[in-house]
Amino acid sequence: MKILIVEDDVRLAEVIQRGLVESGHAVDVEHDGEGGESTALGGEYDALILDVMLPRKDGFSVARALRDRDVQTPILMLTSRDTVDDTIRGLDAGADDYLRKPFVFGELDARLRSLARRSATAQEKLRAADLVIELPTRRVFRGDNRIVLTARETAFLEYLMRNAGRLLTRPMIEAVLWEPDREITSNLIEVYVGRLRAKLSPNGEPALIHTVRGSGYRFGLDVQP
Repeated sequence: MKILIVEDDVRLAEVIQRGLVESGHAVDVEHDGEGGESTALGGEYDALILDVMLPRKDGFSVARALRDRDVQTPILMLTSRDTVDDTIRGLDAGADDYLRKPFVFGELDARLRSLARRSATAQEKLRAADLVIELPTRRVFRGDNRIVLTARETAFLEYLMRNAGRLLTRPMIEAVLWEPDREITSNLIEVYVGRLRAKLSPNGEPALIHTVRGSGYRFGLDVQP
C-alpha cells in the first residue's frame, strides 16, 4: 500500500514509517495539518494515518476537509485522548478507524490492512503492461509467471508502477523507501534496480525500468528514457 503519515511527533513518525516500509509499504510523511491535507489532496494513497493534535490544522479539521473534497482514502486517526466523545468526533469528521496512543505497531499494521480490505474503493490489483501486483497478498506476476520479490523490492516496484512514465530521481526514491535516519550507500538504488530488472525479465521480456542518465529512472513499457 501507499500510505501517508501526518504526525507532528517526528520521532514517532519515523518509527511508524520504518515499520511500514519494512512491511513492504511505500510511505510519505507530513508533520502538520495543512501540509498533510495538501499532500493527501495531491496524491493517490491507500490509507492515511492522521494524528489529532497537529500544528496549523488539527486532525479533525483535516479529515473533514478531505471528505468535503470527496477524498475517500481510508483514514486511521491517532490520538492520546481516550474519551468516547473524542472518538465520536473523529469518526463523525470522516475517520474510518481510531487508535489510541501508545499502541503496538502490529495492531497499527493490522488495522491498516483491515481498512484496505474494507474500503469499497481499495484497488485490488496494480497493472502495468503484463505486470500485476495483487495488493492484498503482495504477490507479483508477469504474464502467467509468479515473480518472488522481497518486501522492499515489492515496495520499490509498487512505487515505480504508481508513477509510471514519471521521472523518479534518487532523492525521491530514497525518501519514499528508506527511513530518514538511514545512511544510504551510493549504489544501493542501482542494486535494487538491477535485481528488479533481472526478476521482471527472466526470459528476455521487454524492459520496464529505464535509466535516465544523470537523473533517475522511468517505468513503463513504451516510455522514453
